[in-house]
Amino acid sequence: MEIIEYTEEHRIFREAVRRFFSKEVIPYADEWEEAGIVPKSVWLKMGEQGFLCMDVAEEYGGLGADFLYSVILTEELGKTGNTGLAAPLHSDIIVPYITSFGSEELKRKYLPGCISGELITALAMTEPNTGSDLAAIRTTAVEDGDDVVINGQKTFISNGINCGLLVLAVRDPSVENDYQAIDLYVVDEGTPGFEKGKKIKKVGWHSQDTAELYFSDCRVPKGNRLGQKGSGFMMLMENLQQERLMCCIIGVVAAERMLEMTIEYCKERSAFGRPISKFQNTQFKIVEMATEVRLGRTFVDKLIVDHMEGANVVVNVSMAKYWTSEMAMRVADQCVQLHGGYGYCEEYPIARAWRDTRVLSIFAGTSEIMKGIAAKFMGL
Repeated sequence: MEIIEYTEEHRIFREAVRRFFSKEVIPYADEWEEAGIVPKSVWLKMGEQGFLCMDVAEEYGGLGADFLYSVILTEELGKTGNTGLAAPLHSDIIVPYITSFGSEELKRKYLPGCISGELITALAMTEPNTGSDLAAIRTTAVEDGDDVVINGQKTFISNGINCGLLVLAVRDPSVENDYQAIDLYVVDEGTPGFEKGKKIKKVGWHSQDTAELYFSDCRVPKGNRLGQKGSGFMMLMENLQQERLMCCIIGVVAAERMLEMTIEYCKERSAFGRPISKFQNTQFKIVEMATEVRLGRTFVDKLIVDHMEGANVVVNVSMAKYWTSEMAMRVADQCVQLHGGYGYCEEYPIARAWRDTRVLSIFAGTSEIMKGIAAKFMGL
């Protein structure tokens, strides 16, 4: 019995998404890698198909769909091998801050554009001197009349170049308690004092527009704050469960894809007069990887079900996030090895997959942070 029970509607949706990616993503993936960015037109096409922010209520223009639609889209996107079209980040990590904590005015103002693809979102937490330690951020927001004046810098911001709307983590310097000093504000592209810096050159994820952002006396209305004042840190913690679960899905799908392409390669590639898939060492390596991939899939599918039922799975998600990301890295390394010299050539997709996999154990909380969270809840 399968852990996740998909309906016929889910299966129809998966086929529609697969067809869309086959037409609108896969043929252009190499072009986007060279350009270092995904064109905004693709986001608009995603919106036209109803593939963005699918869980948002119908009153704001969404579908009101269940979480499995997001799972399906994330899986099918992962199978394309493109890492630049960060639709899951937009739909399932950033926009939920607005739907969960935004005022009615903010929801009506911004959600329709997020659903249509006209507004691409980014989440700005990380700073040059603060990574996983969110309580230590230095970007400040000082109250001045009906506005707050923001000053500071963010880095490693996904969708940083394309974003039309930013969810920004700041601190109120007048509040001594680090955890109660954090607030979240939505900031429009083009707001005076908000500037996008250079696109960061990365080892992998070349078509993902990761950027530095700068704020210099940037005035934002107080009404753009999400939630109650001083609740920013708790909002970030609350939403991290789903964010890290999405990372787990990405990791498992990446491993599944790399294993699949490697099995196919080993069956076609011959050495010493026979396919390399017939060598015992190759068979053992593939079986070892397949076992790990299946374990990861089982773990993550169970977490998806628990998450949809409203369970608190922070500890298990933390464990899964570190394990699936490192499992994907192990699979990537072994798959390159089985490809031999060709695995190190850009013309073979395993090379890009290998590069792109490495970051999984870093973003959304490093493996070390994940283990620390689990250890804390275990009373260690």
